[in-house]
Amino acid sequence: MTHATEPTHRLVSTETGRIHLVEQGSGPLVLLVHGFPESWYSWRHQLPALAAAGFRAVAIDVRGYGRSSKPAAVDAYRLTELVADNVAVVHALGEESAVVVGHDWGSPIASTSGLLRPEVFRAVGMLSVPYTPRGGPRPTELFARMGGDQGEFYISYFQEPGRAEAEIEPDVRGWLADFYRALSAGTMPGPGEPAPYLVSPGGTLRDRCPAGPPPGWLDESGLDFYAGEFERTGLTGPLNRYRNMDRDWTDLAAHDGAPLTQPSLFLAGAQDVTLSWLAGAIEVFPATLPGLVCSELLDDCGHWIQQERPEETNRLLIDWLTGLPG
Repeated sequence: MTHATEPTHRLVSTETGRIHLVEQGSGPLVLLVHGFPESWYSWRHQLPALAAAGFRAVAIDVRGYGRSSKPAAVDAYRLTELVADNVAVVHALGEESAVVVGHDWGSPIASTSGLLRPEVFRAVGMLSVPYTPRGGPRPTELFARMGGDQGEFYISYFQEPGRAEAEIEPDVRGWLADFYRALSAGTMPGPGEPAPYLVSPGGTLRDRCPAGPPPGWLDESGLDFYAGEFERTGLTGPLNRYRNMDRDWTDLAAHDGAPLTQPSLFLAGAQDVTLSWLAGAIEVFPATLPGLVCSELLDDCGHWIQQERPEETNRLLIDWLTGLPG
């Protein structure tokens, strides 16, 4: 164990703007990448734990979020651009390589970083969203078939610029509380209730989110922080990530079906609704993740794994990190 320094905030420059990051500790670099609709703050439980274990933990605001740059062009949020941001952060911190760990959208950002720049990202950790190599039909065609007569799949709902923003931005705090609740163990819809990831014809995504207080892992100050960030920045940048999935499919054509060969880790909540449509990706891990070291599903845990179960997530992350080759 080493003494954990206090976290520091800084901005680093990239070719296309700036990335806000929060850094704590010293030692081998671990880059933490959040998902939607989140922030560097989603790693608040991991930063001090990783620092105390002897790592230099750095959590970023992904492009479009927080105090990072927010380009106006939709195509500025394609995966190749976000990989370039991650590489720029590593180099700006004076390092040649790092371990990258992502949650939710951060997971494919992390895995694509490892796939495209293996000389920089020596190991890859994925939380809640398993590695899914590029392949199959164009993503928007696939998503259009997923809702069927039960409603429109949420990723399809997010495609039209301005549509989801019109739902979310008039009441950011209330929408976030409902969305976090809908994907958390203990507050998510029960069996037989309408799926929270489908939108009824003429309805909104929030219509299917259960009412009630925020989930137990999110106190009022935490909700205030998230709400304050999105009230200040809006949701267009974060939603533009979804609007680039077809571009990603084209950009990564040369890597169709490619395995991720670095040492890897996958953690998810056993009650995470994401696994209902991505279970097949886990089944083929022996082929797609030949370097997989640890794969765990945490009982009584939903989608927000590192916030719902911080101590267990920290233990599994640190065990994996300390076992990696130097």
